[in-house]
Amino acid sequence: MNQIQAYIKPHMLGKVALALQKIQGLRGMTGIDVRGFGRPEKGNSFYPLVDELIDFAEYVKTEIFCRDEFVEEVVATIDRTAYTGLRGDGKIYVTDVVKAFKIGREQIS
Repeated sequence: MNQIQAYIKPHMLGKVALALQKIQGLRGMTGIDVRGFGRPEKGNSFYPLVDELIDFAEYVKTEIFCRDEFVEEVVATIDRTAYTGLRGDGKIYVTDVVKAFKIGREQIS
């Protein structure tokens, strides 16, 4: 089982959710409003920070837990539908889930 976390622009959430609903066998997703900041990976760009004037970007963090065989399709779907071509479209992370349990029930496979 894997966890897919995608940070996408808020106005892309509906489009991404509709595309994910078309994946047969995918059970659902969660969307959480988040704010953050980032810096370019290359170069010496420095953004000066002034107390309490940090310019946070708004994103929606989507969380999807799925079986291994869905990972490539889910990631490709998010990548394709959340892409605007503008800087800061977001990131996608995939991590292994060692165990998962339904509350009051047995382990989820």
